[in-house]
Amino acid sequence: MSGSMSMSMSDMASMTMSTATSTATAATATSSAMSMSMGSASSCKISMLWNWNVKNACFLSRSWHITSNGMFAASCIGVAFLVVSLELLRRLSREYDVFILRQFQRNIAAASPDYKRPNCADSCRPGPQYATFRPTPLQQLVRSALHAATFGVAYIVMLLAMYYNGYIIISIFLGAFLGKFLCDWTVHHVPIAGVLDDARGGTVEEPTVCCG
Repeated sequence: MSGSMSMSMSDMASMTMSTATSTATAATATSSAMSMSMGSASSCKISMLWNWNVKNACFLSRSWHITSNGMFAASCIGVAFLVVSLELLRRLSREYDVFILRQFQRNIAAASPDYKRPNCADSCRPGPQYATFRPTPLQQLVRSALHAATFGVAYIVMLLAMYYNGYIIISIFLGAFLGKFLCDWTVHHVPIAGVLDDARGGTVEEPTVCCG
């Protein structure tokens, strides 16, 4: 009889330990699930399909993690001005090319004592004269730096568009509109009656500065 009682007590102890182990395992699993749920709630939302995500949206890196509506609005404004800066860099590149070309023309005119600009009083005008222009190493370095900066900004804009966020894409379109409006306001000089025939090809002069 004592042997059966000993076996019964042993079975009860074994069952108690098994129940405790199962409870601890379940608690651990529940805690892990809650932890994963909480972590996923604040994780980055990245989609390769069209979306309108606002909170928990991430762009380019985990540090650019949207946690509020205000932060997202600031991001949209920043993206728009990033595209405006892209248009500014493109304009600066063109303006610099025009600047160094005009500088070369002035230097050629100053170095040629026989150079004479034709006017309406000339009965016989000589044919056009040409000189080969090649940027100096410093000028080419500046041109390359502007091109690299333009390429880099354009690549970042492309990566932002690849998140397929509707608000970000709309901001890119608005930035392109503002950039063209502010930084590419060209001025055309159209030849009219009485202008020399050489001007018939039409020359285009643009403002020397952005938004000018």
